[in-house]
Amino acid sequence: MKAFLFAVPIALLGGLIGLGGAEFRLPVLMRVFDYSAKRAVPINLAISFVTVVAALAARTTMASVEPILALLPLLVLFTGASMAGAYLGTGYVHRLHESNFEKMVASLLILIGMVLVTESFLDLATHRVAEGRFVNVCLAIGLGGVIGLISSLLGVAGGELIIPALILVFGVGVKEAGTASLFISSATILVGFFRYWKQGCYRDRLDLTGVVIPMCVGSLIGSVAGAAMIGLISAPLLKGLLGCILILSSLKILSADFLRKSGSIL
Repeated sequence: MKAFLFAVPIALLGGLIGLGGAEFRLPVLMRVFDYSAKRAVPINLAISFVTVVAALAARTTMASVEPILALLPLLVLFTGASMAGAYLGTGYVHRLHESNFEKMVASLLILIGMVLVTESFLDLATHRVAEGRFVNVCLAIGLGGVIGLISSLLGVAGGELIIPALILVFGVGVKEAGTASLFISSATILVGFFRYWKQGCYRDRLDLTGVVIPMCVGSLIGSVAGAAMIGLISAPLLKGLLGCILILSSLKILSADFLRKSGSIL
């Protein structure tokens, strides 16, 4: 019940600004449910996968896919690089000490929080950074790989990074970027999910029945409700506010780790 009740408002806020809410769910898993970073990330990824696939199915049934088909070469490159980044990221996690991984997670969440705050002040205008096939291929592979890596390390869909990249770098329209982001995210998350599954991260049935399934249900309900409420609250204002909350909660994770180390030294 606690997992369900936390998932609904997180997904509702995410639905209002066009995100899955995984970046806000991760600090909750770590602080409220007392999961270590290495356990929280795979759980977050599983919930993100269900949420993203449901959102993608809803979008493709309600909107035309022809604009997305026109972007297919870019999407194939971006998605392939993102999947490769996710594969490398999930393989790298188990090599890190828990404390170092927790710092990395908190730092990446702070980065995403800063991106959200920045986006709240910017009107994202469609713009292509460079012309030329070779340059755009390099940009797609580079950005896709980095975003896939971040996605696997945090268990998030990465839409808050993919959408601005598609709009500002490749000149993709806002609506098309949202749908394309879900397509890229679903493939990226799937790679990370299977890698974590092979590592034995989903063997605990209590995690699945007590947290993953209730949060999946809550996330689906919240995201649908949030999408239905679009327009009632200023999305840029909400995005900036949530970005600040994410930064503060991530700083709290870092400070908690610092206090633990100070206590052990003393």
